[in-house]
Amino acid sequence: HQPEGLEQLLARTKFTKKELQSLYRGFKNECPSGLVDEETFKLIYSQFFPQGDASAYAHFLFDAFDADRNGALCFQDFAVGLSVLLRGSVQQKLKWAFDLYDINKDGCISKEEMLEIVTSIYDMMGRCTHPPPRAGVPAQHVELFFQKMDRNGDGVVTFEEFLETCQK
Repeated sequence: HQPEGLEQLLARTKFTKKELQSLYRGFKNECPSGLVDEETFKLIYSQFFPQGDASAYAHFLFDAFDADRNGALCFQDFAVGLSVLLRGSVQQKLKWAFDLYDINKDGCISKEEMLEIVTSIYDMMGRCTHPPPRAGVPAQHVELFFQKMDRNGDGVVTFEEFLETCQK
């Protein structure tokens, strides 16, 4: 898979030419074909969390990076997402996080979506959490999240509510 030109990536990201070249070398080293499918992404990501099961959270992350929704991450997807996370404005970072939580991409976060994400984080952390979480703790976190975020009490969190609360 051939990446888009360096000039286009320089325009689409906040990385320097040297940084992009270095990122590309690392990417190609891990993924010689130039594309990463979800299973490979999960394997790579799970190495960072050997004490838990990172597969569910890695699935959500994969979807967030797969901007063109084609089921594979190319270097452009990776570089653009990383640029937002590392060098984006607060609003860009919050939009990226919101999109991660908005699993069905309908423009709002439901309690069910948030519970899936929070549960996947607990699964990923595994034995690292002290004390180990009791049953129901993820649901309690979701309730607290909605108490803070769901400003109009309609049961979903819009990007505007998410942005406003996070900025406060």
